[in-house]
Parts: sequence; C-alpha cells; structure tokens
Amino acid sequence: MVRPDVPRATYRLQLNRGFTFAQATELVPYLAELSVSHVYLSPYFKARPGSLHGYDIVDHNALNPEIGSRADLDRLCAALRQHGMGQVLDIVPNHVGVLGADNPWWQDVLQNGHAAVHASFFDIDWERLRDELHGKLLVPVLGEPYGVVLERGELVLAFDAEQGEISIRYGSHRFPLDPQTYPRILAPAAERLRPRLAEEEAALADAFDSLALAFGVLPKVTETAPTRIAERQRSVPLHTQRLARLCARSAEVVRCIEEQVQQLNGRPGEPASFDSLDKLLSAQVFRLASWRMAADDINYRRFFDINELAALRVEEPAVFEATHRLLFELVASGQVNGVRVDHPDGLYDPAEYFSRLQRGAAERLPAFTAAIGDAAPPERASPLYMVVEKIIAAFEQLPAAWQVAGTTGYDFANLVNGLFVDAGAE
Repeated sequence: MVRPDVPRATYRLQLNRGFTFAQATELVPYLAELSVSHVYLSPYFKARPGSLHGYDIVDHNALNPEIGSRADLDRLCAALRQHGMGQVLDIVPNHVGVLGADNPWWQDVLQNGHAAVHASFFDIDWERLRDELHGKLLVPVLGEPYGVVLERGELVLAFDAEQGEISIRYGSHRFPLDPQTYPRILAPAAERLRPRLAEEEAALADAFDSLALAFGVLPKVTETAPTRIAERQRSVPLHTQRLARLCARSAEVVRCIEEQVQQLNGRPGEPASFDSLDKLLSAQVFRLASWRMAADDINYRRFFDINELAALRVEEPAVFEATHRLLFELVASGQVNGVRVDHPDGLYDPAEYFSRLQRGAAERLPAFTAAIGDAAPPERASPLYMVVEKIIAAFEQLPAAWQVAGTTGYDFANLVNGLFVDAGAE
C-alpha cells in the first residue's frame, strides 16, 4: 500500500507580499544543504489584500496574487523536486475572511440573505427572537454607534455603473444593496432622465422605466419557496447586467443615477438629510452596528471572537467540494505532499473531515490509484501526510478516529521548553 510522504525535517516559510513564491524558490538550495526534507508553507490561497498571515482566505480556489502566480508556484515546486524535497501546506478549512469587499460568497449573503446561493455555507441564525434582527445579519463593523456614523456621512451610497450594482461603502468595507430595493434609487432617477432626452431617445427612457419596475418585482430575500429563490438567483444578475448595458449606452443614465445617489447620501450637520438613507439601510439584509455589539447580538458563527473571520459549514458536502478543488489539484499533481490543518476543534465533525480529506487524496494520487486499480479505496486509507494544529490538554488524547499522523507538536514544544526553565524559580 502507498504510504504518505512523511517529512524528515520541515522548515516553515511565512509567505505574503513581502516574501513571495519567487523569493522562496531562491532559498531552496540553502534549505536542501540544511537537510530539510519539506518546506512547510503558510496558507497561500487568496486572502484579503495586505494579509501578512494568510488565514483570512477569501477564495480557496485561487492563489494569493500578492504571493505570486501559478507559474511562480510551479517553479517553486520544480525547484523542490530538483532537490529531492516536498511541500507541506497549511490549510484553513474552518473559516474565511469576510467584511472588506473581497469574499464573493459573503457579498452574496449580504445582498441576498436567505435567498443567496451561498447562504448555506455559513452558520447564520436568521430566526432571532428580537424583531429588529429577525431575518437579518448583524454586521458589527462600525467604529461608533450606527446613528453617529450615519450622520457623519461615513456610510456612503455608491453606484458601480460597469457592474450595474449599488452598495454602501464604509472605509474599505462594501455592503451590496438588495436589488429588490433598487427602485428607491432608480425610479426617481428615471423621472430625472425622461425630460433630458430627445424624442427619438424615448425608447431609452422606456427601457430604464421597465428595468426599475423589474427590480421591484424580484422575489424578496425572505422567500423560502425553492422556485422563488431560484427565480431570484437567475434574475438578479440578468437585471444588473441590463443596467450596466444601459449605463454603457447612455452617460445621461449614469448621471441621473449618481445625482439621486448623491441626494440620498445626506449632508453632515443636517441630521434630517440622512432619513432616506436610513430607511434604505433598514430595508437591507444586513444590519450595520458598532463593533461593541458583537459580544451580545452577533448571529453568525466566527473563528473565536474575530468578527472578520466567519466559520464555514465544511461538514456539508457542497461546501467541502467548493473549498478543496485547488488543494486536491495540487495534491494530485504531486506539488503538495502533506497538509497542516488549522484549528480542527472548530470543525463540526473533525473525524469525518479528515476521513473525507484522505478519501479525496486517495482518489486523486496517481501512485495510490495505480496500486488499487479499479477497487474502491480502503475505508481508512491515509495516503496524505496530515498533522493538526491541536492543543492536547492534560486530560486529552488525540482521538484514534482521526486519520492524521499527529499534531503540530505544541505539547512536545512545552516539554522541550521546560528543559530551559528553572521550575524552582516559578
């Protein structure tokens, strides 16, 4: 039976914009001289821009462009093979980076709520007893109470003519509006447009009027019927694409929308000027709040208490598949020879996760599939070297059901450190 590639000695490399695939490649000959058998690489899937650690992944199926391209990674892996070395990759199955404007799954949920394609990817309690949170997603991102931030003009309504989308901006954060509420902006903009057009452009005004009405009759975010949810998921991108085409066709359409957006944005020092924007925000799936509200009112599961890291339901087969395509591709190509799994205690069913990961590797590793032929992989086949970032408490043992080689060694490190500490001086 094919055995996993067990490292003899690893060397951790922290990748980010300051230390890239190309720079890591330059170090390979030196590491080989040190008798390192495997480089142990920090997460390098696409993370939030500027991330120095890589644990705030926003796309598990893309490389972090700040670290390098696929060609850069291929060159690193080729250098490792040339020197008889392998790669252990730090993977993050438990959570993703949210907030900002970079995670398309989270943006989908902010825009579409229950009806989002990716709503089931996250643990969100939509059925809160408090009326103001029922069916909504609390986002505790504001530096001050909502009313203060609103009346300072820090919540800025913005229109993206190229994408045909309207959103709220707060610093680096983007909150897409529910398209079913677009008529609150588009209908007044359409009234501005018609008198500005020549008679021969009446068809353009009619198309804009028709589109504003179409947005208004979209199925609501609270829909539960599968057919209505599917209708919304089909219609939203079609409508936003139509709006983008109208904007590309007429600068006057863009101007009228932007004028209405500017009016809704209000004027600092005039609290009443923000009333319409407040009503628009109240109609959204997301409820923006001060970061201080997270301790009591947050209704999505996080990584510990970090608001920017939302937990994934990786126990669901669809979520597992969606977050492991690139990893399995790298395993199948022989470029990744082992993994370090971050925070397994955050997984709903760690044993099943490790089993599924090993099965996925077994189905894709050429040497393993050649060894078993047409037979199904043995139930506990473990062809992939896997260690877990797990702190073993004094009363714990690593579960026998986990198909892993062991932990990253926190307990061993504590014992070694004890050799250099005088216990009598404690």
